[in-house]
Amino acid sequence: MSETSGVDPQAAAEVVRYETRGPVAVVTMNRPEYRNAQNSAMTYALDDAFYRAAADDEVKVIVLAGAGKHFSAGHDIGTPGRDIDSSFDRRAGLWWDHVGKAGADSRFARESEVYLGMCRRWRELPKPMIAMVQGACIAGGLMLAWSCDLIVASDDAFFADPVVRMGIPGVEYFAHPWVMGPRFAKEFLFTGDRMPAARAAELGMVNRVVARDELEAEVMGLAARIAQMPRLGLALTKKAVNQAEDLMGLRDGMDSVFGLHHVAHAHNAEVGSDSLGGQDARSMRDAARQEG
Repeated sequence: MSETSGVDPQAAAEVVRYETRGPVAVVTMNRPEYRNAQNSAMTYALDDAFYRAAADDEVKVIVLAGAGKHFSAGHDIGTPGRDIDSSFDRRAGLWWDHVGKAGADSRFARESEVYLGMCRRWRELPKPMIAMVQGACIAGGLMLAWSCDLIVASDDAFFADPVVRMGIPGVEYFAHPWVMGPRFAKEFLFTGDRMPAARAAELGMVNRVVARDELEAEVMGLAARIAQMPRLGLALTKKAVNQAEDLMGLRDGMDSVFGLHHVAHAHNAEVGSDSLGGQDARSMRDAARQEG
């Protein structure tokens, strides 16, 4: 693709848009009417886009963005496009297809693939990834941003993981203690409060905060600077830092918390009406508004 004509021909009809701008691939979640809530179709489209960028020798840096007012409101738990009972070609692991299974036999297989497995897969992509975050970055949105190497946020961005309200100890990609420190992670989860971008930067979770109308220029400028570095040098540096983070317990910690996450789902299903503790997108949104 050329620098000026990098838009995929079918981009307008897809839940993820892909374009190249010189050495930078821009991958954009494209469900703005649902605040870029992530259904499985979007997850696999993101994987296609990241694989495409990884395979393109002309691409040095990848930017992950969200169309519209918000980066991502998280996992799709209530839009008309929710596809929890649909089968997709599995890529992140060897668990069986979740469709047609019951209880944990289904839920553990699905979340191992489309949630934890996919984010881990993307974290290991051997090219620098920058999350360009505006508006809401909630729960599953955090997982996408945290899979990236750098986060640049607009001054109106906010971050939240309110799933403790469901009785669940955080989202599946449990990076909280590593991206903000244990005490702040506890406060973040215990309260479910929205963390403004400025506070996220103070805690080291965000690299830069800029005005909303400067966000894209800031991200693309940063991506262009990084793209001047040797490709292999960038890949090895990314791997070095990721390995150090894993030696600090990130990967094993995620595995241990993933089990607790599914204990919570099973408890909810056993004592209540569903695995989400009776919550849905509307009730979670209303609770956040009341507390805000």
